[in-house]
Amino acid sequence: MAEVEIAGAKIKGGRLILLVPIVSALGGGLWGGFEFYKDYMDMKEIIQEIDVDTITAQNILTQTKLDEAIDYTRDIKNNLREDIMTVEGHVDKIRNEVQNAIDEMNQLQKDTTASMREVESLNRETEKDVRDTMRETESRIEDSMTKLEDRLNTRLQEALDNPLVGN
Repeated sequence: MAEVEIAGAKIKGGRLILLVPIVSALGGGLWGGFEFYKDYMDMKEIIQEIDVDTITAQNILTQTKLDEAIDYTRDIKNNLREDIMTVEGHVDKIRNEVQNAIDEMNQLQKDTTASMREVESLNRETEKDVRDTMRETESRIEDSMTKLEDRLNTRLQEALDNPLVGN
């Protein structure tokens, strides 16, 4: 069997297999630590180069713009509220005018219907009166014609019966 001596310790055969992962783990740990240290130093350099005054000035500018935007938005909201209230007032006024117009139309329709019924009733009465008048006139004319015919017949008979008239 193979035997390895490290720092006065002798490692035989199967234990050598355990040594490889341990050494690999130590090497990986050292490499990871070095990379971490390198990243830390890079970040330290970047942080040292940061201009805090510039960032502060940009933050102040951003905050100012944000405050202006909030004020502008608030003004828009208030103007919209006023506009909506104005529109609602107009809508209410128009709604009332439309309702009044509908009420007037309904009243006009009722009045027109009542007037039409009156006219129809008057028409029926007038038709009846005209028919009655026509019948009365027809009766009078027939009576007058009958009387005239009777008078004519009587005169004609008298003329025929008259001895003075030469036959």
